[in-house]
Amino acid sequence: MARRSNHNLSDYLTLRRRSSLPIWLDIAWRVMFVLGLIAMAVAVHWFDRNGLQDSHDGDVSFLDVVYFTMISITTTGYGDIVPVTERARLFDALVVTPIRIFVVLIFVGTAYNFVFKRTWDNWRMKLIQSNLHDHIVIAGFGTSGKEAVQELLARGTNPEEIVVIDPSDDALSEAEKLGCAVINGDATRDFVLLDVKISRARSMIVSAGRDDTSILIVLTARHLAYHLPISVAVKAADNELLARQAGATTVINPVSFAGLLLAGSCEGPKISDYLSDLASANGRVKLIQRVITEDEVGLAMNEVVKDGLGVRIYRGNEVYGFWQPQAKKLEAEDIIVEIVPGNGAPDEEIETEQA
Repeated sequence: MARRSNHNLSDYLTLRRRSSLPIWLDIAWRVMFVLGLIAMAVAVHWFDRNGLQDSHDGDVSFLDVVYFTMISITTTGYGDIVPVTERARLFDALVVTPIRIFVVLIFVGTAYNFVFKRTWDNWRMKLIQSNLHDHIVIAGFGTSGKEAVQELLARGTNPEEIVVIDPSDDALSEAEKLGCAVINGDATRDFVLLDVKISRARSMIVSAGRDDTSILIVLTARHLAYHLPISVAVKAADNELLARQAGATTVINPVSFAGLLLAGSCEGPKISDYLSDLASANGRVKLIQRVITEDEVGLAMNEVVKDGLGVRIYRGNEVYGFWQPQAKKLEAEDIIVEIVPGNGAPDEEIETEQA
């Protein structure tokens, strides 16, 4: 049974990204467009000046042509210079009049927004959508969502590969300044996620601020993109299971993580400092995961980790530490987690680690 579409005007959303043109250049091209239209009208009137009649002195000079063109475009005319041939009148009716309308619409902001902006935005949206492949969707640009985007950028992610969904224009303005594509909408709605091409995304981060909303977003995304890795932040511990049942690949509880850092600090302040380092792209160390290569099958984990320390192996549904016998012989499709020098590590420190 087909589902009836019942969208309001506000439901027609626009995927956008901050324009690469500075404001002065954006204004300049509009002014140049208007001047180009006027120059075209002046040129045609000049070449067809025999079709004009000047009641003042009977002679139509170039200045008369410029004067007549400007008066025709900006007003209804004074009648001192008039088109007398059918060709001149036809040009004024079919060309000068549309030019007059264009000039008014371009310089009247409200009219411009209503008449042109929607078409322009739709064209830009389709252009951005056509380039959305293997991107990251961020649902919610609050404190956690913003931190996630900044961390992704710090890790080298191209901002054009990030799409932010949020109902707040202020939040989207911040995301747009970072170079991300943004869309004002409700991520629990199918058509919003379809607009950001969720089926072609590399991963999704959900941080809506409310656990119920975040879980609903996960459900919506999961039924549209079954393969999609989804990470979600929840505040209540009893909602972690619900988030996983909804289809979340990774569930993060900021409160629990903060508790872990606090507890670790009781054993020694350096422990929480090291954990924070691991979580940040700008720390002295960082965690990475990778699938082993064919050449590494059969080797020990410490033999294949060259630039850091191997700490964990994921083999199917099993997890093994570096001290366990399974770490002595890697198998095909094993995923290993390594600690490697981070972006904040000095060069001499990296050389020491490698030595």
